[in-house]
Amino acid sequence: MFKRARIAAKSAARRSTFARRVLAALLAVSLLPAAASSVEARDPLLAYGARIVGDDARTRIVIDFDREPRFSVHYIANPERIVVDLPATAFGFPAKDLAARGLFKDIRYGKMDEESARIVLTTAGPVKLALAKVQADETGNGHRLVLDAEMIDKKAFAELVKTQSWSDRTEAAQTTSAIPAPQKAAPGDFVIAVDAGHGGIDTGAIGVDTKTEEKQVTLAFAKALTDRLNKEPGIKAFLTREDDEFLSLSQRVLIARQNHAGLFISLHADTLKQKDIRGATVYTISDKASDKLAADLAERENLSDQIAGKETVAEPPEVADILLDLTRRETQAFSISLAESVLNSFKDQVGTINNPHRHAGFRVLQAPDVPSILLEIGFLSNADDEKLLLDEAWRGKIAGLLTDAVKRYRAAVMANGG
Repeated sequence: MFKRARIAAKSAARRSTFARRVLAALLAVSLLPAAASSVEARDPLLAYGARIVGDDARTRIVIDFDREPRFSVHYIANPERIVVDLPATAFGFPAKDLAARGLFKDIRYGKMDEESARIVLTTAGPVKLALAKVQADETGNGHRLVLDAEMIDKKAFAELVKTQSWSDRTEAAQTTSAIPAPQKAAPGDFVIAVDAGHGGIDTGAIGVDTKTEEKQVTLAFAKALTDRLNKEPGIKAFLTREDDEFLSLSQRVLIARQNHAGLFISLHADTLKQKDIRGATVYTISDKASDKLAADLAERENLSDQIAGKETVAEPPEVADILLDLTRRETQAFSISLAESVLNSFKDQVGTINNPHRHAGFRVLQAPDVPSILLEIGFLSNADDEKLLLDEAWRGKIAGLLTDAVKRYRAAVMANGG
């Protein structure tokens, strides 16, 4: 009798612990920005707990879900990564619970689109999953995904990559039907693509004080700017992404081009090691970076696809040269003109860094027929900048100044017969 009572008590305690963990995770998810609400409405899986153990020979990852998850595993080379695809999932556990260790040097997870999520495990070398399975929780509540990784040699990893059958279905978003379009654009309207940097699994930079993710900051700015631009007669602006969704760099360019955008403005709020540096910067494309800061920033931004577990497809050098040459000959002068107009608007109104117009090889600016700029609104690594970036009134001010810059740019283009 006492034995049955002890078993019942332990079972109740386990159920209570499970309930508390799920409740805590639900509360954490409920505090996410409103941009995630569209995902929650689709009743995603809830990943409420995670843990990682092991060393540089073998590492285990366990993730707790509120119900049984369907999943698939794929391998990507250059660099070596393991991609775990899931249905729509809300990740409600603290990031520190799945911090990289052992065989993994970086772990990312998050939304890909309305129906899918992804975990990307960047490995320290060739690795395979010796075990990848879903188990029911011993209490009968929920399920757990167990991933056991072990070292293998390069030849074995290359064979894994070669023999798998995988078509990244998230690339289907590149089809014309999936591309957002400006509302009520009339013939002769000046169409502008406003690109909120990062999104979904790619969080971007993290605020030094509030730990706010860059993807939230850029989306809030993009919405404010789009709303302000659309108040101007003859201007129609649209967002490349409207919520917390991942878009590859090539998708962003494609969206602008297929909507016949006359301008492409990509918004970012990065971090720097030098936390005293603050202010806005405007970047245009160039095959040679203006300085090390620009080169380093371009290198980080160009890693967005890699972070999300996209295959790195190297373009033939002659193709890349042609694209960059087209960009230079057809649109670079217009991009520089827009950059100068933006900085003229910011003068005496918004702080900028030294030499605020810089250039580097940003892949997101490579549309050969769309004048494009990348605007670093400020740096989340600087506490003063971070406060401004999170201030709605300040966002409105910047949106107004950028709108003035666009209007002057458009007037100049029209005056020259553009």
